[in-house]
Amino acid sequence: MTDDAPRRYKVAEAARLSGVSASTLRLWEIQGLVIPGRSQTGHRQYSAEDVARLQRIAWLRAERGLNPAAIREALEAEEADLQMSEDSAETGIGRKLRSLRHAAGKTLDQVAGDVGVAASSLSTLERTSKGVGFKTLHELAHYYGTTVSRLSGQDEDNVPAMVRSGEWNTWPETTPGVTVQLLAEGRRAMDCHRFVLAPGAASEGDYRHEGEEFMHVLSGRLEIVLDGDQFFELGPGDSLYFESRRYHSWRNRHDGETVLLWINTPPTF
Repeated sequence: MTDDAPRRYKVAEAARLSGVSASTLRLWEIQGLVIPGRSQTGHRQYSAEDVARLQRIAWLRAERGLNPAAIREALEAEEADLQMSEDSAETGIGRKLRSLRHAAGKTLDQVAGDVGVAASSLSTLERTSKGVGFKTLHELAHYYGTTVSRLSGQDEDNVPAMVRSGEWNTWPETTPGVTVQLLAEGRRAMDCHRFVLAPGAASEGDYRHEGEEFMHVLSGRLEIVLDGDQFFELGPGDSLYFESRRYHSWRNRHDGETVLLWINTPPTF
């Protein structure tokens, strides 16, 4: 299987993945919500993008109670937002990851299998620079022999030594609810960041790399887990220092934003 020959799903498979019946898929086709392709023998064939759309339609119907017209309107609005994201991603992390994959001679399915991520998620990341957790982003950077900081454009030359309050440059927001602001720019011996985490924002898994890390919570509450069995809950004014080679994962445990300073040395994340 290659990028030019993506997997296709039969009606029964697409229905199972979407959590609805095959007859419902046929109804949605009549309503114009999803138009699948056809095989040479005339059988319906759903792409991975079609299945993702079906899952979204099922959610809009079940969780928000929308009728077909309202679902169509919601999908059109989401597609417009996605197009804007794709346009902005032309100079972002997604384009860089796609270039690295092409340079390595790899297909989406090959990279997805090697890293352990869904090919559809990887495709979305390359197109929009969004949609994956910090764990996946770190593993992709490691896979290509680079770092998230470099992918984010942090190591550019000719940057100011002083960064004034509120004038921080920001990493592309690849992970929902996670904003990373640069407190020091350029190629430094330390990664100095200001993290702003929305309620529930998390690393979505544990990861590790070389170096040492220091974090200091300014507001909110952060839970961090080291090596899967050491739990720390940090509140305003609390700090934590640990070796980056230890597996670490984190989550905002506050019902509002959590803001913290996070320093890595050397810049291996």
